[in-house]
Amino acid sequence: MTTVLMTAFEPYDRWQANASWLTVVELTSELPSEPKVTTRLYPVDFRAAKTKLQEDLTANYDYALHLGQAPGSSQIRLEAFGLNIGGSGRQRPDEFHPLVADGPAAYQSSLPLARWAGMIRRAGVPAEVSYYAGTYLCNATLYLSHFFAQEMGLKTRSCFIHLPLSTTQAISERTDTPSLPTSMAQLAVRMILNDLASGEIYA
Repeated sequence: MTTVLMTAFEPYDRWQANASWLTVVELTSELPSEPKVTTRLYPVDFRAAKTKLQEDLTANYDYALHLGQAPGSSQIRLEAFGLNIGGSGRQRPDEFHPLVADGPAAYQSSLPLARWAGMIRRAGVPAEVSYYAGTYLCNATLYLSHFFAQEMGLKTRSCFIHLPLSTTQAISERTDTPSLPTSMAQLAVRMILNDLASGEIYA
């Protein structure tokens, strides 16, 4: 049976919830029989998330789907590249550091992101392929997922999915804030899971 590691993040900064975990909770209320999905909630902390990710990947899943929220985005973004650089909004770009000393400059997801984006749009959910996952923890998760798989000789193929804020999060905002119902976000992720279970994945 196809196995999938699905990760999401805890709330951070002023957010009382995280769209990624809200999506996982709704999705797992009624999971399909295949693929076999293992879910994990990660802290918004470079060191702790890196440790947990490395530990989880030792199970050698077929795929890893990493979810995160993207405030300001109106579409689901399927991230294609993870860069070997990390920093926070409190730092200047020249204070950022490599995620892995002497590691590759970047990894590209080998999963069919463009096909998935089209599939999701046809279901009425806004989605696109993105070529820049930022320089914070979401990018780090995508990069390190590929790095650990390579270093440990794993079969795991990874991608990162940025989700807009849930409408339940946007309600409390005082400014016009892009959002997407959690039901639509979970539908998109469910479609990807169904595709993974079908065994028709290609690079």
